[in-house]
Amino acid sequence: MTAYDLHVTEADPARVVTVLPGSGYTAMAPLLWYARSALRDLGWTVRTLEWAARPSFGTARESYAEILDGRGAPGQDALHLVVAKSLGTLAMPMAVHLGLPGVWLTPVLTSEQAPDVRETAAELDEDHLLIGGTADPLWDGELADGSEADVLEVEDADHSLEVPGTRAENLAILDEVVSAIEEFAGSFGEE
Repeated sequence: MTAYDLHVTEADPARVVTVLPGSGYTAMAPLLWYARSALRDLGWTVRTLEWAARPSFGTARESYAEILDGRGAPGQDALHLVVAKSLGTLAMPMAVHLGLPGVWLTPVLTSEQAPDVRETAAELDEDHLLIGGTADPLWDGELADGSEADVLEVEDADHSLEVPGTRAENLAILDEVVSAIEEFAGSFGEE
């Protein structure tokens, strides 16, 4: 039995997005649900990971290697975008190594278990979008700003990119984040 299932919604085979959720923040949660819906509506083939059980960091890293570079990975001719949240950002070093652009939602920049993510994030280029909240203990806005990646920092937002007790503000944050992802994804292939 594998540690995950990979669900695929077929559309344009030349534009593929792989969605890697957190361990507790699944692809059914708002940020990833609306991001993948928006990309699907834009015609992208969407591959979404679903964990069978909460994975360890080691299991997550092995699974990401299989999904991004193993059997079943999109072909070399496809534009392959990674959208990852929290634990999913452990895939960042591999994605960069493979030359895959990425959207990194609430990356684990300060985790003692992921120094490679911190090191990689500091060196990201414009093919990446970092998104985090100033109230998230795993976010490092100074590190993000020091990279060449596009950065969206949400004031007072926690690890779910929400400000507790502010439903209307949280809906506005969700719209801002999804719009940024749409715009970022749309920038590929433009002259």
